[in-house]
Amino acid sequence: MTVHSTGEAPPLPQAQRLFALLADHRVLVSLVALALLPWLLPSKALAVNVLIYGVVVMGYNLLFGYTGLLSFGHAAFFGTGAYLTGIAIGRWGLPWFAAVPLAIAASMALAALIGTISTRTRGIYFSMVTLALAQLVYYVALQASSFTGGENGLRGFTVDHIGLFGAQVNFLDPVNKYYVLMVLAAIAIWVQSRILNSPFGAVIEAIRENEQRARACGYDVERCKLIVFMLSGAISAVGGCMSALHLSIVPLDILHYQTSGMIVMMVLLGGARSFFGPFVGAAVFLILEDVVSLWTPHWQIVVGAIFVVFVLFLPKGIWGTFLDVLPLARQRR
Repeated sequence: MTVHSTGEAPPLPQAQRLFALLADHRVLVSLVALALLPWLLPSKALAVNVLIYGVVVMGYNLLFGYTGLLSFGHAAFFGTGAYLTGIAIGRWGLPWFAAVPLAIAASMALAALIGTISTRTRGIYFSMVTLALAQLVYYVALQASSFTGGENGLRGFTVDHIGLFGAQVNFLDPVNKYYVLMVLAAIAIWVQSRILNSPFGAVIEAIRENEQRARACGYDVERCKLIVFMLSGAISAVGGCMSALHLSIVPLDILHYQTSGMIVMMVLLGGARSFFGPFVGAAVFLILEDVVSLWTPHWQIVVGAIFVVFVLFLPKGIWGTFLDVLPLARQRR
């Protein structure tokens, strides 16, 4: 009998074990990669932005990548987290460790309100409802200038020192700032990993694959959509809190629909449905913006063209395509 070779070498057992080990400890691997980021990128400020937007996009990926719901309104949760952190610190005099959970809880409540309305619709109607409701939040922030600063943005709060485990950390130092913010990012990454590894994580992926079949299996699809919408909004709000602590200012543009569009672009660049893809997408987008804007003020045209090329030829994004070449990792994104 003649045996025809496929031309593909079988994966090495050692490589399989290595990939399995990395996949089983994806939270730890992600944190190690993020810990190295300030020393790999051109500036510490760029690394902080990648960390912040990576968390925001990761929260969005829970809704879009894992559940299959395309929202155009996640700027509302990103901005609400940032605004309420700034207001709680600057206007109410709360310490940062009280302001952050308060902002996340309020953003989650907002996500529950928007999710209750939007999850009653499907497809493009769902996307349009989230966009419209997010724009309502934008105009509320614009009109409530006594609280939000209106067009000038929220100012008047600065966190210069942060107490961690009894020690005072100089938060104005860029390296200290990065690793302090990474503590919040680490909590968000761990929570998202626990959600995806839970039975609820399997349910939302079942909804993404076939909503009717999931309903026929007895799952309460509408309730699951609402819960994942709230969790997604809360995780994205963590990025907003980090942004407020980092910048000591909350610009009104953080609530604009362009921010929501940027979040969608980042998740598509990095790879929806992949655990680390949001950080890769945020890094690629922000590095492109940083580099191309040195050549031309119309950097959006160049970045937009590159984004189209990625969508046409790498529909799974950079990280998703990379995982496709790893046989074992394909099932453990």
